[in-house]
Amino acid sequence: MNEPGATLAAVTAAMTAPGELFETERTSVGGVDMTVWRHAPRSLRDVLESSRRHGERDFLVYGDQRLSFDVHYRVASTLARRLSETGVHRGTRVALIARNLPEWVSAFWGAAVLGALVVPLNAWWSSDELRYGLADSASAVAFVDAERLERVLPFADDLDELTTLVVLDAREGQVLTSLTRVRVVAFATFLGEVSPDATLPEVVIEPDDDATMFYTSGTTGRPKGAVSTHRNIATNLMNLFFIAQRAARRLDPPDSHDAPNAALLTIPLFHATGCLAVMVVNVAAGGRLVMMHHFDTTRALELIASERVTMIGGVPTVVMQLLDHPDFSRYDTSSVRSVSYGGAPAPPELVRRIRAAFPLAQPGNGYGLTETSAALALNSGPDYVARPTSCGPPVPVCDVAIVPEGYDGPEPPDDRPRGPDVVGELWVRGPNVVRGYWGRPDETATTFTRGWLHTGDLARLDDEGYLYIVDRAKDVIIRGGENVYSVVVEAALFEHPDVADCAVVGLPHSTLGEEVAAVIVLRPGRRVDAEEFARHLSARIARFEVPTRYFFRADPLPRNPQGKVLKRELRSTLAALTS
Repeated sequence: MNEPGATLAAVTAAMTAPGELFETERTSVGGVDMTVWRHAPRSLRDVLESSRRHGERDFLVYGDQRLSFDVHYRVASTLARRLSETGVHRGTRVALIARNLPEWVSAFWGAAVLGALVVPLNAWWSSDELRYGLADSASAVAFVDAERLERVLPFADDLDELTTLVVLDAREGQVLTSLTRVRVVAFATFLGEVSPDATLPEVVIEPDDDATMFYTSGTTGRPKGAVSTHRNIATNLMNLFFIAQRAARRLDPPDSHDAPNAALLTIPLFHATGCLAVMVVNVAAGGRLVMMHHFDTTRALELIASERVTMIGGVPTVVMQLLDHPDFSRYDTSSVRSVSYGGAPAPPELVRRIRAAFPLAQPGNGYGLTETSAALALNSGPDYVARPTSCGPPVPVCDVAIVPEGYDGPEPPDDRPRGPDVVGELWVRGPNVVRGYWGRPDETATTFTRGWLHTGDLARLDDEGYLYIVDRAKDVIIRGGENVYSVVVEAALFEHPDVADCAVVGLPHSTLGEEVAAVIVLRPGRRVDAEEFARHLSARIARFEVPTRYFFRADPLPRNPQGKVLKRELRSTLAALTS
């Protein structure tokens, strides 16, 4: 029953009450007592089994290919059996190294339902980086596309654990390179015949068995493999279902419909958001996943119109690029009902632009990390419009704490400062928090203490429990003793109509320690000088926060696959320019 106008607390209490779908209970996870969803799936195997009820409904759309839920289930089941015949079992690492392809999705599920540890590696990595990822994870089998195959072939035989390379997009009749020790085989050959009555092999998977290992962004040093369990991923699935249903009950969205959703996949599957928050959710919910060879704004708008896409998003830059398309108004985007994003700070101005461009859509801004198996909080609809700088309230199964910077205890102190204006490091505890970093006991012990994840993000909580991410702790600019939060300055810059993209960083200063520098990408054909931006910002933020240096770029800002600006790279570039 919808309850428009009901408070967040009242609806949350009703939805999590005994006997409800989102009932919660207390249990021990990894030796730590915490709140969990009582009716969450036990494993990804349960999720795939439940997808059979969607039958012949389209699941994957890629170019001319359309795979139904039934076909996908049978392909994944057959792949699981082929992997078992290859020697893959519970705990074996199986790597995925490819662009977004339907076969990537099938390979993920084929390995996951067998109890293997699925390792999606960054398809943008160089040959040396891929060697590191395969060696660090000790993967036995790797599913690759043709482009990644060429990067892996030179060293594949040198990896002791690697036995098989399966080429996802090998053409029919294509002769593949032979290696001395490692088998190289086309996906179709490896899969073989798919029986009409194919079923999953009998394997017992426990909720706290390892399921996936996503490597963190690696903006500094070598990436770390964050290991998620089946419980972690099932919790994320329930988190997202809960958030969606709570919003529907409270906000009574207009023009609601019962037709299955169609999501446009605009971000890589090797990122936790693309895989866990989009792909896995669509498997469970029966949604259509519309895939692209690579993100292209014109093609994306064509697909939104032709596939009647209802959900778009990913990271803020994707949404901004769609809205900035010169022919945006020529495409039929009336089917869109949700525009949500996360993974990187979103300028508050984006909310207004979404509401103008997609009048029937609910805008949403979420927060999560690889270490939280994707979603922790999501702010949507009128709540987001009212609080455009918040990423929403944390889900009920997650405990959050704002901890003083530099505090080194294992749990948040009881006497810590509290209040809506208190900024500190965000700590998170819940059944979606990964169990640790693969092969990194010291870093695991530092980042995870008694179930608490130290996120490294500076945040605050308002009186109603809404979370605000102020900045990355390492991205705070200390100018003459004053803390300047780059996200605040960037949000003010985005309010200028001529700004297409921007980033704010600190540069060394002989007197102040650091000075504030803004890097700006202007919209095509616009000309704005530094003085105008200084006047624009002076009317919106404190004087000490206004940048003293402005740099204009014609090229896009450097970003990692999660959409986060590579600020270390920017600082290095600017330091070279100003030295």
